[in-house]
Amino acid sequence: MAVSYTIALDAMGGDHGVSVIVPAAQQALREYNDLALILVGQPAAIEPELKAWKASERERIRIQPASEVVGMDELPSQALRNKKDSSMRVAVNLVKQGEAAACVSAGNTGALMATARYVLKTLPGIDRPAIITAIPAIDGHTHMLDLGANVDCSAEHLYQFAVMGSELASAVDNIPAPRIGLLNIGEEEIKGSDAIRQAARLLENSHLNYIGFVEGNDIYGDRVDVVVCDGFIGNVSLKTSEGVARMISHFARTEFNRNWLTRLSGLLAMPVLKAFRRRIDPGRYNGASLLGLQGIVIKSHGGADAAAFANAIGIARMEAQKSIPQRIDKRLEALLSQQKAAPA
Repeated sequence: MAVSYTIALDAMGGDHGVSVIVPAAQQALREYNDLALILVGQPAAIEPELKAWKASERERIRIQPASEVVGMDELPSQALRNKKDSSMRVAVNLVKQGEAAACVSAGNTGALMATARYVLKTLPGIDRPAIITAIPAIDGHTHMLDLGANVDCSAEHLYQFAVMGSELASAVDNIPAPRIGLLNIGEEEIKGSDAIRQAARLLENSHLNYIGFVEGNDIYGDRVDVVVCDGFIGNVSLKTSEGVARMISHFARTEFNRNWLTRLSGLLAMPVLKAFRRRIDPGRYNGASLLGLQGIVIKSHGGADAAAFANAIGIARMEAQKSIPQRIDKRLEALLSQQKAAPA
């Protein structure tokens, strides 16, 4: 099959760098026959990881040299100003230049957002990019944004997030009109900050399928497809969810290992436990999109293993296949036209 999608990988980013990203690249190439990858980074570090690869796998991969690496604790402004030949910056540049349809990085989130915004720019009508990912829920998953890119958000920002999240959910999940909810401390109209209440009024007068305020427990329910919030609340919610998942896993192991009877019970329950673990496995949902840019950028968790990073590559391919930035751009243009045509 001919190559349809080329994706640039920041091979040096994240907690593990090439030791995870190169095996993830191999896994993705085996899964997608129409995919080609560009490994961006230091050739001396990348080449040894490729020695065991088959010739057929090497045909769909190339190395793009980059001499610098952005540290996980480096200030975004310093990375943007001082490391113009970092693996992260070069990978984003490849998207800008049209050599790659998307880029994936497990590196410093702040630096990636700053770099992507500077190089790719935002779509017309979008003030700030937002981070969105899928979160496991009763009926499959819920898309949630923003997850940390924007701490302070105006009503207009939240409205823009809703537009972007709706279009992504529609494309990815084939939902004609995704249900949009604003995350709040209650469902009553009087609850929440001024920005949230003003955003609700904007959404009520839009052509989006806005269902009203939702609470934290609705994130994992079956009444909403896209949950919109500012980056502070979103990031806290996401990290809290991850902590609860680890706690449940810890308690389950502790209880099943309490004595021989509980260990036997654990063996009998193993098929159910494995199925449950697969459904909530963070690796299945690894890969957050930086929505609102004039290009596709996917952020992988810094500590992701090869399987999880491969999932992020799959998300990048899917967004390229669905032309997500172009769809958001058209949606924004259509909504603006509808607002102008609406009677005063």
